[in-house]
Amino acid sequence: MKIRFLQYDAISGGSRWRQVVRLSGWLICLLMGLSAFTQQAVSSGRLARTFGKLPYMEYGPGDDRLGGAKIGYLDSQVLVRVVDSLAGDYIVQLSQRHRAFMPKQGLRFVEGTVPAYRLSGSGKVFGDESHDYVTIALPERLPYRSLMEIGPARLTVDIFGVIPNTNWMTQLQSAREIRNTWYEALEDDVLRVHIDLSHDAHWGHRVYYDSIGTRLVVMVRRPPEALDLRRMRIAVDAGHGGTNTGAAGKMTGVLEKDYTLLMALELERQLRRMGCRDVFMTRRIDTTIEMVDRALMLREAEPDLLVSLHLNSSSLDTVRGTSTFYRHIGFRPLSQSILNRMLQLGLKEYGNVGHFNFALSGPTEYPNCLVEVAFLSHADDERRILDRKFHRAVAQKVSEGIRDWLKSMR
Repeated sequence: MKIRFLQYDAISGGSRWRQVVRLSGWLICLLMGLSAFTQQAVSSGRLARTFGKLPYMEYGPGDDRLGGAKIGYLDSQVLVRVVDSLAGDYIVQLSQRHRAFMPKQGLRFVEGTVPAYRLSGSGKVFGDESHDYVTIALPERLPYRSLMEIGPARLTVDIFGVIPNTNWMTQLQSAREIRNTWYEALEDDVLRVHIDLSHDAHWGHRVYYDSIGTRLVVMVRRPPEALDLRRMRIAVDAGHGGTNTGAAGKMTGVLEKDYTLLMALELERQLRRMGCRDVFMTRRIDTTIEMVDRALMLREAEPDLLVSLHLNSSSLDTVRGTSTFYRHIGFRPLSQSILNRMLQLGLKEYGNVGHFNFALSGPTEYPNCLVEVAFLSHADDERRILDRKFHRAVAQKVSEGIRDWLKSMR
């Protein structure tokens, strides 16, 4: 048939030309039908629900030693639609125009069908003795993401797979940190909720579903009543531990896990000397604690802030210096204040690093900062790391950085 099409000439091919047109149209319709069927089959997918410890979504299939870039954590029993599969991830369709990647171990397939429409319900804003809340009635536990904004301080929460039909938002005077709340239809099936905060700083928030149903809750933490170390709970994390040894010294072979613990214990002592009576330590001994368990431990402890201590390493023995890391822009000021104090130790500046995909930088419930004190792979930095006087100096500067940050919050 293809050869006959190519042999067409103007003298004898008039009827053939019409045949070609009809046949081509039939083929085009067939191909379009197959394409539409394929798209419909892919879009229908399979339903699954989140389970396990801290399930999360990723932007794409990229991976490194810290894992793929995370969108955020999800609650349990959140319903998603799986449309494709990779080696270790499922691709889920969040809305008509949004997809995400989720580790396979965090999903279980369930039976069911997707309704033609899902509509959001009413909203409410209120407070209790320690937190403010925004609640949105939903027909199902649907996936979501949250984002901190600054200048002014605001939270944005996107709810995927629901058509906005929230016809009223009731705000009670018991809400003290939430100033304004409103929503918009970001897309036909994405509800975006805006939450204006009364203060310039982010003190933490958490998004989850209520324990008995499908009402989405955004819990907003208020600032401590007194911005004073003596009346706050400070969490200190000694990086690595147990079988997770971390980096090793270039000259001596000392292990990161041992020296982060020494510095963390020194930081605890320094904080107590400054009057902080409530210091929460993720570990005090050389023990293995998985990162997800640390995050859950800290969620239960509800600290006012977290500092995680680490030692850096590089394949180049010329790289040196100190640095601080944060994931969420609302927590950057804490990391800046600590870095400014750390530089007073005469260490070279390695930088203030944002959107860092470290497990303990991911939680939004409390301000947090990871400190890479210095490089074990650099000879001069390693010599300083071995010195107990340096440990005390690091503890003092980190404590002063926290205090500086608190003063700026006033």
